[in-house]
Amino acid sequence: MMNRFFPVAAIAAGFAASTAIAGSPWVITSLHPAGATSSQVRELTSTTQVGQSVIGGVSSAGLWTGSAASWVNLHPAGASQSVAWSVDGAQQVGRAVFGGAGTAGIWTGSAASWTSLSPAGATSSDAFATRDGMQVGTATIGGVISAGTWTGSAASWVNLHPAGAGNSVAYSTHAGQQVGQSQTAGVTSASLWTGSAASWINLNPAGSTFSAAYGVFDGEQVGRALLGGAFHAGLWTGSAASWVDLHPAGATESRAIDNQDGWQVGYAILGGISEASLWNGSLASREVLPLPLVGSWGGSGANAILVEGTTMTIVGWGLNSATGGTEALVWTRQIPAPGALALFGITALAASRRRR
Repeated sequence: MMNRFFPVAAIAAGFAASTAIAGSPWVITSLHPAGATSSQVRELTSTTQVGQSVIGGVSSAGLWTGSAASWVNLHPAGASQSVAWSVDGAQQVGRAVFGGAGTAGIWTGSAASWTSLSPAGATSSDAFATRDGMQVGTATIGGVISAGTWTGSAASWVNLHPAGAGNSVAYSTHAGQQVGQSQTAGVTSASLWTGSAASWINLNPAGSTFSAAYGVFDGEQVGRALLGGAFHAGLWTGSAASWVDLHPAGATESRAIDNQDGWQVGYAILGGISEASLWNGSLASREVLPLPLVGSWGGSGANAILVEGTTMTIVGWGLNSATGGTEALVWTRQIPAPGALALFGITALAASRRRR
């Protein structure tokens, strides 16, 4: 989902007011803006993070450059609410609500730069991701919610809606692939496209009655599937049969949201608490991301991952128990050398880092 190709040095240099946790490889940075009642990071590049913050009672799209003080409000004039879902270079995409209708749009770093992507005839739309000049999302046209792509303008809309589908959504794109979900024969199924409606591939795993794919990178897709009455995080490599279940034992729900280079991030709910989670291609590799040592914290979730060289950065949110609001968080660590994961003790560390 994110642009992953900026210099590694920019990651460490960009973050301020970070906290290193004793005995943990992770450094945690809060991006929660002053005066906000809640905030969340949705995606990142090496220099920029995007998401939303609730300020003055209004949920507003915004961007950061590594610190809470760097927050830039992207909320367009006349909108009742907005969110930035994705960033690529100098471009941010998301949704703003005007007159009760969601409208897909693009920013280039300021509220005034907002440009609508809503196709002609659409009654609502949303842009969930941008990569290499392509944006993906959904538009409601003729009463049908349809997945589609843009290349920078409303007029560039390409409809990915599969023939016979009830509705469809595209959530992410990378290297010519797009992923999302489509409802066919009454079942919502994780979906894969390569630029056209006719290219649609059904990724729904055997036995699942609902599935969706939220992230894609170099031929690997991640998302969730409803199996045995619970949503399971998992990954695919291009077919329904390739499904790998990442759902932890005892979890009531889990979801993989983003991926890169064989790593997957999302969350799992255990004991009623959402735990930001990192996987490395298997259930056994799951690691629970730590929360700040200062203050009282509840659940957490991971929304996106960026891997460059030996540096890994994950963005998402943590629930501040004192305020009852979520706060935008960034986790950063160095990745061990190949073959050192067992020595690093990822699985053992996971249990010790759970915080209630």
